[in-house]
Amino acid sequence: MSTTRAAAAGAPDRGATAARTTVTPTTTATTTETTGETTAAAGEDRPGAAPGPGEVPDRGWFLRPVHDVARDLLGAYVTRRTADGEVTLRLTEVEAYDGANDPGSHAFRGRTARNATMFGEPGHLYVYRHMGLHHCVNVVCGPAGTASAVLLRAGEVVDGVGLARARRQAKGVCDSDRQIARGPARLTVALSLDRADDGADLLDPDGPLVLRLPAAPPRDAVATGPRVGVSGEGGRGDLFPWRWWLEGDPTVSVYRPVTPRRRARARQAD
Repeated sequence: MSTTRAAAAGAPDRGATAARTTVTPTTTATTTETTGETTAAAGEDRPGAAPGPGEVPDRGWFLRPVHDVARDLLGAYVTRRTADGEVTLRLTEVEAYDGANDPGSHAFRGRTARNATMFGEPGHLYVYRHMGLHHCVNVVCGPAGTASAVLLRAGEVVDGVGLARARRQAKGVCDSDRQIARGPARLTVALSLDRADDGADLLDPDGPLVLRLPAAPPRDAVATGPRVGVSGEGGRGDLFPWRWWLEGDPTVSVYRPVTPRRRARARQAD
């Protein structure tokens, strides 16, 4: 939900200079190297498949700092029910946006008709249209009025794969199942969400859209780094390393930093 956002997402920028720290799930020792991301443990190392969906959180769960909510949304399940059927995905990548404290946030300069949902009650969906091309979805968190939210960047479709794949293929190329919700626009298409869903409540277990926390913490290591497609100060990974993803998950999108516009590059060459 940046003021300038690229449609794609991605692999870490190996040219970045932030320190990388890795903590294995079974030790507290750390190692560092020069990359654009930081990796931390995500609980004990337990073999087997990802934990299934657990309980729907109460609204108070979202009344926490946006960074904590973002990190804890990894591994959570989002289920969308429509007349066509039901699709559930497991979140593998998110970004945090912190309202007036964040130059990359839609709410940095205050409330508008477009971002009004961000200023409301937590646990609701904030949906916006990016550059007139596609929609992106976010989960509102923090006390009403703070306008913080978490962008849902990517996920693994775990139920309703055929329906989600058909939705994506109707909009363009989808060459493998890992690509179905790999990126914020693709995720929105897979779940059949648009601006009409802005403000939807995620906490009704029987509603058309519901979020469930994982039954157990994700077993994957968690990486963090710069947000995708955010211009200006908000895109600096050393100041705002507010993108989190499950390390090694094939559905995580590809990182691409903001590229200066051609006109700006031409001016620099003069």
